Amino acid sequence: MPRVLFVAPHRPDRSPSQRYRFEKFVPYWKSKGWEFTSAWVVDEEDDRHLYARGALLPKAKLLLKSFRRRRLQVQLAKGHDLIFLQRETFMTGGTRYEQLLKATGVPLVYDIDDAIWLMNFSEGNRYLRWLKEPRKAERILRLADHVIAGNSFLLHHALKFNPHAEMIPTVVDTNEYVPLERERKGPGPLVIGWTGSRTTIPHLERALPALRQLARQGEVPFILRVVSDVPFTAEGIHVEHRPWRSATEVQDLQDMDIGIMPLEENDWSKGKCGFKGLQYMALGKPVVLQDHGANREIIAHGTNGFLASSQQQWTEFLSRLLQDADLRRRIGNAARKTVEERYSVNAWKDRYLELFNELIDRNTHGNHNRPQAHHP
Repeated sequence: MPRVLFVAPHRPDRSPSQRYRFEKFVPYWKSKGWEFTSAWVVDEEDDRHLYARGALLPKAKLLLKSFRRRRLQVQLAKGHDLIFLQRETFMTGGTRYEQLLKATGVPLVYDIDDAIWLMNFSEGNRYLRWLKEPRKAERILRLADHVIAGNSFLLHHALKFNPHAEMIPTVVDTNEYVPLERERKGPGPLVIGWTGSRTTIPHLERALPALRQLARQGEVPFILRVVSDVPFTAEGIHVEHRPWRSATEVQDLQDMDIGIMPLEENDWSKGKCGFKGLQYMALGKPVVLQDHGANREIIAHGTNGFLASSQQQWTEFLSRLLQDADLRRRIGNAARKTVEERYSVNAWKDRYLELFNELIDRNTHGNHNRPQAHHP
């Protein structure tokens, strides 16, 4: 029975990046006879300090705890057939533990779903940026036996340092994300929805001028539902805040009418994998996404969603969707189909197992033919 060690910063069912790039596949993989061990460093008690301003003593304690845990996890790796590393072993500079994992001789898969080489920082940790190392991602890419990139921008960067790379997009479990069967009833306001964390709130703020304009025009009443780990308010807009919880994530998005994903247009955002948009689309919701990065790979403009960049475009496309229920239904149905065919757990679950088997087989039998990229 093959054993995989999943190495990531956070505990299971905590980080969206980990849940949707690995953890959602695990039940299926276990049904095929695979075993999995999770290795993380950030516990629940650390969460409230990690992204907070200051909190130097708790962060220092987390750093020391992380050193101890990673040393033990390197020893643990030797009893596994494959190592799957998501993002990095450590949130500061250096690749000591990646090198130690590589030295075990166990095949190392490196999964990257953000442009982490660009050194983006949360406000709470900006003063600690000196602890980071710009070339860290490059060094990890070179160490890996195989690289999985979440979009084409990330893949292009990975291939500069490792020719054994392929793109597997971030996926949604379409058995869990299911559109509501009932139609909206009553004359109440429509719901424009957004989900994210405190670190992505600045992206949401880019859409506020268009939302304020729509609210002033008053053609169709709406509320902005924000599902996040921090409260959010916006002058001139009726905002409904729902605390993000893993257990209620789907329900909080299911009964909204339109999903939005604004982004800052820069290289860091090009590393984003469009996941917010995919969540809405899997639920059969029409979407307006920023005309930038991976969103351009996901959206066929006017068919399964809309792409907007300027305030005028955001206002125009949201206004059209607010006013036209048939358009919302048509776009939403096409969006759901897109996710099922190209961005679902079902579409990619077997490719991972093919890759895992190829890497383990090569390591066991000395077969040096590299795994080839596949697409569904």
